[in-house]
Amino acid sequence: MARTSGFARGLASGGFAILLVGFLALAVAVGVVPKVMNGAALTVLTGSMEPTYEPGDIVVSVPQDQYRIGDPVTFQPRSNVPMLITHRVVAVTDSADGRTYVTRGDANGDDDEPIVEAQVMGKVLYSIPKLGYVQQAVGGNKGLLVAGIGFVLIAYAAYALVSGAIERRGEKKTAAQTPPTRPEAATAADAGPSTIENSRTPETEKTT
Repeated sequence: MARTSGFARGLASGGFAILLVGFLALAVAVGVVPKVMNGAALTVLTGSMEPTYEPGDIVVSVPQDQYRIGDPVTFQPRSNVPMLITHRVVAVTDSADGRTYVTRGDANGDDDEPIVEAQVMGKVLYSIPKLGYVQQAVGGNKGLLVAGIGFVLIAYAAYALVSGAIERRGEKKTAAQTPPTRPEAATAADAGPSTIENSRTPETEKTT
């Protein structure tokens, strides 16, 4: 019984550790990295970049010194308009007026209108599948969601530690109350018959 409960406790602790690591990794990927790198975590709303990015995915876009053909970039299609689009750069043109980019969605057949460098917000560094649905559902309460999940994980960790300590204390108490087993004395019958072997050393005759 103790072995079974110990296995269950170890399994639960392992599951908790995996959940905690996963939660921390997501929190860093969505909340910390974009802020540190002056970028943003954005939710994909349409299928224009399928199959690379699908609706509900999160893309993390970060500013770069320059953008090249093939880079997926997030940009404003019109200056001073808050709407953002993430498409792939298909052409770069340098002129006296500066650098311009032509973009296109992976699932689209037509190019977008050319944009200038000031309209580009950043390059997509990585994406997280389907997490955007959670971000949309939470809306502006992301901090509250993170705090709530963190509280649940910490509470579960405290419960696992306390229950494990109580169980170990009970096992020690049970072991202390169990009387030791006295060894039984061996009898002659248990020892079995003994065999005595007599051997004679042959004498060597000397002839003089």
